[in-house]
Amino acid sequence: MSVETKMYHSISEVAQMLGLEAYVLRFWEKEFSQLRPKKNRAGNRVYQQKDIDLLIQIKHLLYDKGFTIEGARNYLKSEGKSNGSKMKAELAVKLLGEIRADIDGLLKLFP
Repeated sequence: MSVETKMYHSISEVAQMLGLEAYVLRFWEKEFSQLRPKKNRAGNRVYQQKDIDLLIQIKHLLYDKGFTIEGARNYLKSEGKSNGSKMKAELAVKLLGEIRADIDGLLKLFP
């Protein structure tokens, strides 16, 4: 099975990937100065993988860790730079756990 790797993703694609609404991503752009997706000729946002990684990190801080917007912003400005690899490892472990739960659920469908 081959997976196509796109360089740019639309806001709707990214919102669907993250399980969020597009307006949340637009709001986060205003709140987090690090998040600045490029815009195409038509003026539509186009997200690169680095933007998606940052959005995943923001979502993790806000939804999983319980940070406020201001707290997450401060974390990303200071500690986020030095703890980026630790955060990525935590996110990877969480994602693998979710994948395992999904696989277990699928296996139960096929006795």
